[in-house]
This record gives sequence, C-alpha cells and structure tokens, in this order.
Amino acid sequence: MKHKIITIFLLFIILLNTISLAIYTTIPVWSENTDTTEVNADTASDFLNIESESAILIEQSSGKILYEKNSHDKLRPASVTKIMSILLIMEALDRGDITLETQVPCSEKASSMGGSQIWLDQTETLSVHEMLKAICVVSANDCTVAMAEYLAGSEELFVQKMNERAKELGMNDTTFKNCHGIDEDGHLTSSYDISLMSKELLQNHPSITNYTTIWMDSLRDGKSELVNTNKLIRTYDGATGLKTGSTSLALYNLSASATRGDLSLIAVVLRAPTPKVRFSEAKLLLDYGFNTYSYKKIANKDDIIQSINVNKGTTASVNLVFENDSGVLIKKSDSAEITQELTLNENIEAPISKGTILGKVDYFLNNELISSVNLIADNDVSKKSLLTMFDYISSKWLNLLR
Repeated sequence: MKHKIITIFLLFIILLNTISLAIYTTIPVWSENTDTTEVNADTASDFLNIESESAILIEQSSGKILYEKNSHDKLRPASVTKIMSILLIMEALDRGDITLETQVPCSEKASSMGGSQIWLDQTETLSVHEMLKAICVVSANDCTVAMAEYLAGSEELFVQKMNERAKELGMNDTTFKNCHGIDEDGHLTSSYDISLMSKELLQNHPSITNYTTIWMDSLRDGKSELVNTNKLIRTYDGATGLKTGSTSLALYNLSASATRGDLSLIAVVLRAPTPKVRFSEAKLLLDYGFNTYSYKKIANKDDIIQSINVNKGTTASVNLVFENDSGVLIKKSDSAEITQELTLNENIEAPISKGTILGKVDYFLNNELISSVNLIADNDVSKKSLLTMFDYISSKWLNLLR
C-alpha cells in the first residue's frame, strides 16, 4: 500500500511539471531585449492616441505612409472635397483653358448654395484669381459651383470629371456626388484618398500655396473680408495648407500640409469630434513626422554629373544630367550611409537627341537600393557626315599652315 501511494505521488508531480512546461512553452515571454523599435502604420495609433475616426500621415514627394488609422474607411469629407475641385481648376489653368484673369459669372444655382459662401450675386462676375482665393480661404460653396459650371457646363458634368480624375489617381475609396462637400448620400472618400489628391495638388501645382497660405485678405475692393478656416496657417511653423471641412454628419475634417527644409508632409484627419481635436491631432501627426524623419536630397534635376565621349559626333562629348529630382526619407534614429553606383551605356554614338537616356545612378541606403535616377544628354549631338568631316579636316590643315 505504501509503494502505491509513493507511485501515485510521483505520477502527480510528473503531471504537474508537464502542464507547467506546456504553459511555459506556449505563452510568449516578454524580455527587455525584445525589439519594439519597428512600429508599423497599423499600430501607430497605440502611441499617438489619435481620437479622430480616421487619419493618415504621408511624406509629400514619395507618398510614403508614416502613420495611418482606419485610412481606407469610407467617410463624409465635407469641404475637404474641394481639394479635387481646386485640382481640376489648376489643371485647366495649366492647359490654358482659363487664365487667372478669366471672368466667371454666377448662376442662380451657385448663388443659392448656402453654407460657407461669399454671397455671390447673379449680376456679378469674379476672376478665377478671386474665385480661387474665396474657395481656398473661406471654402466658398457658391464660388466652387460657379467655377464647376464655367469649366464643365454644369456641376453634374464637373463632378463626373472629378470622379474620373479620382480613378486616375488611384482613389478607389472615393465617390463624389457634388463639387463642394455638402452632405449627400453616397458622397464618400477616405483619409488615404484625400492624401493622394492633396499630394497631386501640392506636388504638381505648388503655386496653389499662394492661396492656401493666406490668413486674412479681402474681395470686392475690401468690402468682403476673408479669414482662413485653417487655423494652422497662422500657428504652425511651415504650414502650406490645405483644406478644412465640417458638417453635422461629417464632423470635423482637415487635410493639413507643411514643409520644413526639404521635408514636406501631409496629415489628414476625418471625423474629429471637435474643431480643437481636428487641429491638435493634425499638429500631432505633423510633429511626429518632423521629429522622426528627415528628407535627404540626392539628385537635382538638370545638374551635370560628367561629360562623356561620343563616337562619330560633330562634337566629341556630351554632358550627362539628372533626368529628375530624387531624395530619400530617413529615420533620424537610423545610422544611414548613402552610396551611389554609376552605370553608363556602352558605345555611345551620334546622333544623340537632347533628353536621350545614356545611363543611370543607383543609390543605396545601408546597401539597399532606394532610388535610381536616369542620366540624360543635355543637348543634341549630330552625326558626322562627309561634309562635316571635310570641314573638320580642312580646319585642322589650316591650323597647321598658320
């Protein structure tokens, strides 16, 4: 009997050890050496504590996402919609369809819009310059509709163009129902999509900041005072825009942009509960970006790299220049060593046209490829003909005879 009790006791001890070992091996054990430095965009809200329903932070030139929270949730954008309207106006200016001096009339529909407005009258016209100022500074719905009707013939046709442009930009979460952002069923976008159209506007139409950075101004010979709805323009260092929006259903939205040195950022917040939270969280996102990252310019468009020999050309060489600007986003905490590798085409021979790709420069960050920039010819080089060869030889003989 005594031996049976001892045997049962030993079996019990072994069973307890087995259970303990199983628990120990299946539950991860935290260690002070656990690497917690890699924080991806999906978990960024854990340390920024963003209260708004959706948010994103991107680097402007590359579009690299530095932070996101519910960035593809489809929400009401309110007047942030007008970023797309402004983009289409700027593209019309680029094409020469309109100029800043073009006079734009006001229709009955435009004058009756309500909401944010400058109370356009059907008897008056404003220039595109004045319209842009009113749209960018005080989010004027009446001016937005007047511009839409002038450019496309009707607001409906303009909205169609807005949706077409959205698809071209990859804004797959977006459906526009109007050009101004007043609440309408199905008029939805996401913070990610807003960052895309904000990037397109700022990157390709930087002159828009002549309007989006206005704090106070006036229209109609000083009779209409304008104060920017974006308070960050006055309070945030380096602010360049961009657009506010709010309705009772959309709550408080903002696409905020800023530049310090070579680093440009865009922060978008949607459905902030109050105006104060909207601005404070946009500021928090921008601060996080500027405090954490730096942007290093590594190539300037049209800078000469070197001169190379050209076979059979009327000139013996051609200069190679960078085709585009290029840069890299670097975490300030990283030890970054950027190296470059030059590759040239073999047997470069005339004729060569200006802009012909003749090589490239690859850039590496800690041995990882981060950018490639084409090298192009900065001028034409014609091929030698019998006549040019004769002229060349004749000039050589004449020089010898002198």
